[in-house]
Amino acid sequence: MPTPTGRRTSERSRMHKSGHSATSRAGTRGAPSAGGAPAVSLLRRWDDGPAFRAGELTGLAVAEGSGRFAGRSAVVWRSAAGRFLYADPFGHGAVEWEYARWTSRWTDIGFEAAELIPSWSADTPLGSGLSVRVQVRDPDGLESDWFTLAHWAADDQVVHRTTVPGQTSPFGSVEVDTLIAASGRLFGAYRLGIDLLRAPGSEDSAELHSLSVLASAPAEPALRAVSGPGEARGIVLDVPQRSQEVHTGHCPQYDGGGEAWAGPACTAMMVSHFGRGPGPAELAWIDPGDPAPDVDFTARGVYDYAYRGCGNWAFNAAYAARFGLMGFVTRLPSLTEVEQFISVGIPVATAQAFRSTELTGAGYSTAGNIMVVCGFTEAGDVVVNDPLSPSDEAVRRTYPRADFERVWLVGGGGAVYIVHPPGATLPPRTAEFPCW
Repeated sequence: MPTPTGRRTSERSRMHKSGHSATSRAGTRGAPSAGGAPAVSLLRRWDDGPAFRAGELTGLAVAEGSGRFAGRSAVVWRSAAGRFLYADPFGHGAVEWEYARWTSRWTDIGFEAAELIPSWSADTPLGSGLSVRVQVRDPDGLESDWFTLAHWAADDQVVHRTTVPGQTSPFGSVEVDTLIAASGRLFGAYRLGIDLLRAPGSEDSAELHSLSVLASAPAEPALRAVSGPGEARGIVLDVPQRSQEVHTGHCPQYDGGGEAWAGPACTAMMVSHFGRGPGPAELAWIDPGDPAPDVDFTARGVYDYAYRGCGNWAFNAAYAARFGLMGFVTRLPSLTEVEQFISVGIPVATAQAFRSTELTGAGYSTAGNIMVVCGFTEAGDVVVNDPLSPSDEAVRRTYPRADFERVWLVGGGGAVYIVHPPGATLPPRTAEFPCW
């Protein structure tokens, strides 16, 4: 999945240095063609009792969640399946963990996929965490070893949240939050493994509330007409405005704010839209003069220590669970589907890359940016919170529908991440567009 941070043309060099770019990750693997054909994508979600029970539970059980997730099914701790010593490479030293494990059944994708992106929602009290693993099967039935996609926790005081670079095999390789198929080899099926982790003997255990895997394949080149105004015409959600630019120089240990913080700014906006977010005690470590301390807090909460940035989409989606919200990463085929989310009160974070001449009114070029779609005008144009703006007041913008749809589908591969309350009614899922 693209991990744009919002930098203008200078961001491209940093992305290439990191081994991926908005072009390679959103354009070559699973993105639409230059004509605007969407990728073939399928999102599989596990977020209820029957789905969780269909997997193999080792030391875990399916029960009612706690706290803000009360009343919903969750995967919860029962007993340790084993222990291991984890060497935190970012400063916390060796940490001993107890683990318990959930493993999905093999899931047939239904087409030959070029990439897989897992995302999750989990409650991880201080001193607990989880690991996310994926195993794949190629169309010939050969199975890979397990790939580790993340060691994750809401806090960074016990273990540093990180992806695991350097994993390569004949089946594929891990690039930040994405498992990408090796050249000439695609994925026909996968299974997902989650280890819930805690300190030995601790009563503070992680709870797993949802899991998703996005499978995508490149589309055949085809021309696509711009979608017309739909059911969200004239609806604009009151999403709080946050500029990433006013945070330039903040928290250098979390990539320094400013043009590196499109993800934290967008995630903070969406969490705040639902009346959630950090309280005064949680914000005490931030300069009291900060214009929007929830953005700095979010940056710390999504920072990927291996990637050395805040642009990991799965981590941004997972962050929302800290405040009782669910999150997932997917691709949508057009603005028609974005409108369905707006019509039920859910804003959508979108990825786009463009030259200044391609998005009328933007006034800048970017190798990768994130915006929050807040609604649509009566004419169907797109109302966004664009964090790459000089002030919070300047964040709300309106872009022409045709321009926006093309730079999102072509430059961003139709990529989105979504957060929502657990009880929210999502748009109807259809066989034609099983993307949520």
